[in-house]
Amino acid sequence: MFYPLLLGISDVTMALVGIDIPALGFLPSVAALTLYSMLPIIRNGVTAFVGLDAAVLEAADAVGMTPRQRFVRVEVPLAAPVVMAGIRTAAVWTIGTATLSTSVGQTSLGNYIFSGLQTQNWVFVLFGCVAAAALASVVDQLLGLIETGLSAGKRSLTYFGLAGLAAGVSLALIPLGAAAGAGYVVGAKNFTEQYILADLISEQIRAAGARAEQKQNLGSAIAFRAIANNEIDVYVDYTGTLWTNVLRRQDAVTPATMLQQLTQLLASEYGVLLLGSLGFENAYVLAMRRDRAAALGIKSIADLREHSSQLVLGTDFEFLARREWTTIKDTYQLDFRAKRSFDPTFMYHAVQDQSVDVISAFSSDGRVASQDLLILADPMHTIPSYEAVVLISPKRSKDRVLIDALTPLLGRISIEQMREANLMVDRHQDKATPQQAAKDLARSIGLLNARAAGTR
Repeated sequence: MFYPLLLGISDVTMALVGIDIPALGFLPSVAALTLYSMLPIIRNGVTAFVGLDAAVLEAADAVGMTPRQRFVRVEVPLAAPVVMAGIRTAAVWTIGTATLSTSVGQTSLGNYIFSGLQTQNWVFVLFGCVAAAALASVVDQLLGLIETGLSAGKRSLTYFGLAGLAAGVSLALIPLGAAAGAGYVVGAKNFTEQYILADLISEQIRAAGARAEQKQNLGSAIAFRAIANNEIDVYVDYTGTLWTNVLRRQDAVTPATMLQQLTQLLASEYGVLLLGSLGFENAYVLAMRRDRAAALGIKSIADLREHSSQLVLGTDFEFLARREWTTIKDTYQLDFRAKRSFDPTFMYHAVQDQSVDVISAFSSDGRVASQDLLILADPMHTIPSYEAVVLISPKRSKDRVLIDALTPLLGRISIEQMREANLMVDRHQDKATPQQAAKDLARSIGLLNARAAGTR
């Protein structure tokens, strides 16, 4: 909610006074979490003061206390335990919810959780969850010390609790100062391929002698808005996504025409530079287990029409809200018995264990081949081209350091190479990290050899 709101405010302030308000990262995260935390604090506060014993208040008046004295010496001490309970509840809630700030580009423990889920790195997931729970427990105990110190008149406990909270806030703010001096900001959406490509781009930038940081797990809409508003400097997107979601186009054109028009329109309407294609396509496809498809005689999406009412569709979180799904559904007249949305990792598990019958897979995903899934043909050509392209923000569109660093990537990555890199991270055994897969991909397309030769 706060991301589009801050974008609108930023446009107004830039037009009126030339001040750019950041809409990605820390500010929208803090604004949303602050709003989220207010309910238990306000509710407990109101309950605490409304529920005070009337006889006690009358006694305070009877002994001659002024309204201010009654409030400070009677009402506040009596209400404090209930108010503090609301603050402690809000603190625990907020720390848990803060992991969701990853989706608007603010680094948090959610980075471990979301990237771990995508890459099936359960150590990362466990670390993120345990660390968040531990942090919530520590903050709750520090607030408890403050409460005990105030109620028992022990200032040492109060000061210790306040010092602990101040130290925690100071440590949390250190990365913000470090990020302010970073060079280029590389964006990434929330799936394996994006992590790998973000690492590949980051290494190219570092090899050029510049600094790079990453903002991962961005949603498709947020990622493009972020680059158009100079919140990130570069990321990889897909032509079909830009065509349908950004330009709102539904007409069918050739891949070459789509790439040409996107290059022109993104530059003229948003100031975004489409540097070029990486050389492979990652299209949405509908896929089934090969044995399940054979049993039903299904080879194409058209064949699904007579069976869809008995089948369950599994998708990622975005697919059912995308125009591509509306076009596919209307063109082929599909009416599935049920539709379920998954994290992409669990979506592939779901089709494997037959919890769903059809999934919205990705053509460059190595799991399609490793799980022997059948990609259903699209005879009506409802799914547009999805070439992977490098986008550069308006403020960096003439930055020769960045452009020269990324140009060697263009047209170099085949779909087979990308599938292999993705599978290195997504497979169950001998898993690699996205950083390792990025290095392997760089080696396979000759970039590491070129760098080594350049240093001799």
